[in-house]
Amino acid sequence: MKDFWLSCGHHLLDRDGGGGLLLTGDFLKVYLARPELTPPPDACVVERTLHAALMADPRRAVSADEIEGIADADARENWQVMIAFRDLLARHKTLEAAYLKIVRSGTRIPHIFLNQLVHVILRNALDGCEDAFVLRAAELFFRTQRMTLHEGSLIAADEEMISGVSGTPVSPLVSMLGIPAEAEINVMAEENAEGYFEHSDLFHVALDLTAGRRGLASLAQAMTRWIAHLLHVEVEIEPLTELREAKFNWYVGLDTEGSRIGDLLWNGEELDEVTAGRVVGLFRLTFHDSDVVIEKVRGEPVYLMLAMTDDKLLRFKPQNLITGLPVRHLEAVR
Repeated sequence: MKDFWLSCGHHLLDRDGGGGLLLTGDFLKVYLARPELTPPPDACVVERTLHAALMADPRRAVSADEIEGIADADARENWQVMIAFRDLLARHKTLEAAYLKIVRSGTRIPHIFLNQLVHVILRNALDGCEDAFVLRAAELFFRTQRMTLHEGSLIAADEEMISGVSGTPVSPLVSMLGIPAEAEINVMAEENAEGYFEHSDLFHVALDLTAGRRGLASLAQAMTRWIAHLLHVEVEIEPLTELREAKFNWYVGLDTEGSRIGDLLWNGEELDEVTAGRVVGLFRLTFHDSDVVIEKVRGEPVYLMLAMTDDKLLRFKPQNLITGLPVRHLEAVR
């Protein structure tokens, strides 16, 4: 089996009988090794002592008084956020259960932590997948894309890669794995797709998301796996090529702009040329088992709308697939 996305840390986690990810001390130590938490040479003794104690026992209880004793205000805030996140993960049987709790309750956690959870859970959901197009499309779940119209094709490239951002790595494992900060951007095609597995943590491959081509179909497959893994609901998702193919009875915006455009269509408004041009993908979702659907939508398809912002950024929100579908019976919490 081909491995991919080593930077998410999936190899540091255990799995329960149902395939859910179990929190481990090794996984927590990666967070403790982040530069925000590693005490600098001039850190106070309280911070250095706390960090050393947690590296020895990442699940060790930490009191509010211990954190309040840290001299540096920024360090205190970092530790408060990290311990709250650690404790939230530890309260749930699996990382999947913790993620479901976060997105359903609206629990506020740093966006970087939410993206990292999506990254590793999606890696688990896609375990065994050897279709590089599906894996590249799945990167939309946790990495912002910049859209470009090139020779009639709509191309998605990783925003952080092409903007040359060189701040803190999205994954705490990136620097440990020796992944370079920059890499050449190429558009995925049949002739270069196999190389994805060798460089999957570079995020340097662009994807063609033009309607009617393989990119959107691959994204549909990734969404299908995500829903099955987290909700235990089997669905079929197919990309549509034109807005007129949709007759909305229920829809889910896959990002903020997609939700806004979906609202306009729901209310029967016509889209102007600029707004319609922001639509990247429209999908029709059908349920294999109609009994899992609420009465109002039973037998009807659900439409999924994906759109870019006016500055051509695509910020996919995978949590909308969890909170927005009209399912009647949710999965048993792991």
